[in-house]
Amino acid sequence: MADHTPPLSVEELHTLVAGGEIDTVVLAFPDMQGRLQGKRFAARFFLDEVLAHGTEGCNYLLAVDTEMNTVDGYAMSSWDRGYGDFAMRPDLSTLRRVPWNEGTAMLIADLAWNDGSPVVAAPRQILRRQLERLAELGYTANVGTELEFIVFKDTYEQAWDAGYKGLTPANQYNIDYSVLGTGRIEPLLRRIRNEMAAAGLTVESAKGECNPGQHEIAFKYDEALVTCDQHAIYKTGAKEIAAQEGVSLTFMAKYNEREGNSCHIHLSLADADGTNAMADGQEMSQVMRHFLAGQLAALRDFSLLYAPNINSYKRFQPGSFAPTAVAWGYDNRTCALRVVGHGRSMRFENRLPGGDVNPHLAVAGLIAAGLHGIEQKLELPEVCAGNAYTAEYDHVPTTLHQAAELWEHSPIAKAAFGEEVVAHYLNMARVELAAFDAAVTDWELRRSFERL
Repeated sequence: MADHTPPLSVEELHTLVAGGEIDTVVLAFPDMQGRLQGKRFAARFFLDEVLAHGTEGCNYLLAVDTEMNTVDGYAMSSWDRGYGDFAMRPDLSTLRRVPWNEGTAMLIADLAWNDGSPVVAAPRQILRRQLERLAELGYTANVGTELEFIVFKDTYEQAWDAGYKGLTPANQYNIDYSVLGTGRIEPLLRRIRNEMAAAGLTVESAKGECNPGQHEIAFKYDEALVTCDQHAIYKTGAKEIAAQEGVSLTFMAKYNEREGNSCHIHLSLADADGTNAMADGQEMSQVMRHFLAGQLAALRDFSLLYAPNINSYKRFQPGSFAPTAVAWGYDNRTCALRVVGHGRSMRFENRLPGGDVNPHLAVAGLIAAGLHGIEQKLELPEVCAGNAYTAEYDHVPTTLHQAAELWEHSPIAKAAFGEEVVAHYLNMARVELAAFDAAVTDWELRRSFERL
């Protein structure tokens, strides 16, 4: 794994601020939807005041919908509680330059209440808690996320004005692995790759995907919290770079009826000396077999963490490379869980998440599911060696409503995350469902305006 030296030290920041190279510092945290929320500070004020003491943010930031509307049902934040503040405490290990914004540095915050106790429903705190549980068994989790997006030649403002219809994709046809296709927008991809590298992320590769204009940039495997933080930074940065280039890109799970944007998550465990605990020679270790069995046992219950939005469930179509079966296989892309690698590279991939996933919540779910398998010593079912789409396996949830019900009644979720977290994210799902049920869609207008 990469070393733990911060991309930018506090001493280096002092020097850069004194020399006029850095004048702005962003302090942000991932919200329920995985977006970065926070403040931009004058760099000198940040060093003099915020660095030591942190800052505050309204606690409604973990109790709103995607549109930033205040909504009912959250115990931690409401009109009755006065919508007070929580503390944003800088995590200095995340300090980095932001090359795509001139004179800017950034770092991630942990959230705490005024008495110092953590905000347990905050995604980063949820992940930290599961990592602590894993550490009690002597393991750390290493994670890689593979995040797809679709690029359009329209600006974000043009896309908004067009109602996100009739946009022009950056490529007109399937460019999966096509060097010609990625070359068509290499100036954008190169900017994203190079500026992410300058921000301290280790870029591996870029490749084309199937949907017109669809691409993927992959980053180096790293410790779970590092990967999830970098995922959130990359997602924000890619959108900001696209806007600067006069184009737009989307990570939504299913933009149209063609291939959706996936976010496959790879995970392995390391023991105290850094050895891959999932391998026993060239075979799966007993720990991995229990951990993978836990993934299968909790997959449906934890779908809300892997597919958190109405749109997420549109991806799960047979023959689409998005999974429908609760099954595992060796290098088998028809299964929800795919075992890949040998020896020190042995790991598994969860193929459920889409590009809209909150990485901190999804990885927390993977770890909690694996811990359930280890604690209960669950036996791994038979491998799927064929087409999981047509075999007799349990089906992943097909709607957010179904996923929310499974989450609400899951003893595994309550044992792993606690009642407060389960209730908080159940309410998030209910809010989205209520908003969607109240909306009149283009589909309804087309079918009903004249003909009914």
